[in-house]
Amino acid sequence: MKTRNPRSSKQAVLIANGDLRPAANQKCWPAQSRMEQALARAFRKEGWRLTRAHEFQPASGHGFIDSQKRGIEVFRDIDPEAPLVVAESVWQYSQHILPGLYTHRGPILTVANWSGTWPGLVGMLNLNGSLTKMGVGYSTLWSENFTDDAFRDGLREWLATGRVTHDQSHVRPLALVKIPDADAATGQAFARRFRRDKAILGVFDEGCMGMHNAIIPDEILNPTGVFKERLSQSSLFAAMQRVRESEADEVLAWLKRKGLAFRFGKDEASELTESQVRQQCRMYIAAVRLADEFGCAAVGIQYQQGLKDLTPASDLVEGMLNNADRPPVRAAGGRRELFPGEAVPHFNEVDECAGLDGLVTYRLWRELGFQPENTLHDLRWGQHYRGAGVNDYVWVFLISGAAPPAHFIGGWGGASSERQPAMYFRLGGGTLKGISKPGHIVWSRVFVMGGRLHADVGVARVVRLPEAETERRWKETTPQWPIMHAVLEGITRDQMMARHKSNHIQVVYTPSRAEAHRAARIKAAALAELGLEVSLCGNVNLA
Repeated sequence: MKTRNPRSSKQAVLIANGDLRPAANQKCWPAQSRMEQALARAFRKEGWRLTRAHEFQPASGHGFIDSQKRGIEVFRDIDPEAPLVVAESVWQYSQHILPGLYTHRGPILTVANWSGTWPGLVGMLNLNGSLTKMGVGYSTLWSENFTDDAFRDGLREWLATGRVTHDQSHVRPLALVKIPDADAATGQAFARRFRRDKAILGVFDEGCMGMHNAIIPDEILNPTGVFKERLSQSSLFAAMQRVRESEADEVLAWLKRKGLAFRFGKDEASELTESQVRQQCRMYIAAVRLADEFGCAAVGIQYQQGLKDLTPASDLVEGMLNNADRPPVRAAGGRRELFPGEAVPHFNEVDECAGLDGLVTYRLWRELGFQPENTLHDLRWGQHYRGAGVNDYVWVFLISGAAPPAHFIGGWGGASSERQPAMYFRLGGGTLKGISKPGHIVWSRVFVMGGRLHADVGVARVVRLPEAETERRWKETTPQWPIMHAVLEGITRDQMMARHKSNHIQVVYTPSRAEAHRAARIKAAALAELGLEVSLCGNVNLA
């Protein structure tokens, strides 16, 4: 029977999009169920009824939409004019529901829990970025308990008007401000050389884990001077088989000499083993050789889905690639070292927006004389922290497995490698975990909106929290993954959530706060010269 919800009836329809991986959906379902109950109470207090559009599936052990096929089936029974709520307490694959949302005509509200443990807010940010890219209108809200004033005020506005307005006064289009001529000239000259020389992104299978927003159409990427080499994960796996065991052993020995602490065990199903890491070392060598063969300036490995059923996780590989100080790799059967003294920039989860951003940043920072290693993180969660000289809202930036050791306190010697959680990584594999060092960073995000490339650029500082607080935040999120404690300059939590068009954020260090502001201006000018619509976010000094 079709769900009919004319707006005047004060009824809204709820859907819950999920992961493609059954174990993740099953584990997160209790948190999702609690969230939906809280949402239903919030709607009732406003005189509305919230009705679920799809049932709990006993055979699956959860009530999430878990495939694109299932999403299309669910939307066939939803009134296209109905007020629609997408409620998320889990990482979700956006493509499951994008077909239905693309043609839905009623108001859409995306809602996430505010939790480090249950990553609904991360999934919602990805969905928001994907809807933005598709040109689908939506409103968005988030809450810890769905009873706070900010959530209730936003909900009332959406129920009355079909829209939620947020404060985005921290966003300043670059075209409307004046930066120093020298900074503009430096960025523009770099961009002209970058576009003239051209570069190739090696893409090992597009479309990781539902990240529609992370795929840049060629026709808007190519004017920047960047082009895609579409490679296959099967080619990477095949190249791994051609790596000699002795070569993998040399990489592992190099990592041990550098002081990387492996948390080895014996149980393949639940612990990290040397055999898993040797496979990762093979993947690292294979990735560098393929990058050289195809002339790639940066590469992105999807891993999920595809390689996860064949080999241990790619994360340790990605961290090595992203670091200039990394194990040497030579051409197969030869003595030529590949990319000596340089990172091979890697864009996690084949996020092409991060790939373009990361490559521009790496080369620009080289020219500025700064440490060029950069990476993306998830905006995983955050809380205000007071103590140890800190009294700020401190974000947990946490990426799913690896960051460059150049970012860590102690470098390689301050890093460890732990087994990826079995829920997501059946075949294991080590992470590259560490705590990001205190300092000043430039953050950014490239995204697609209105058929054009955009970029937000801001500055932040990385703070050092007491060990006990860091451990608490790790336990609230994923303790096997690298962490950055970030304080965004001039941007509140809610402003960031309202504006940001991705679950990912790009970060790179600078030598000082003054250099962070200068570098942000230069980078903004470079991206604008490449054709992106750039905004400065937060307190980026204009001189």
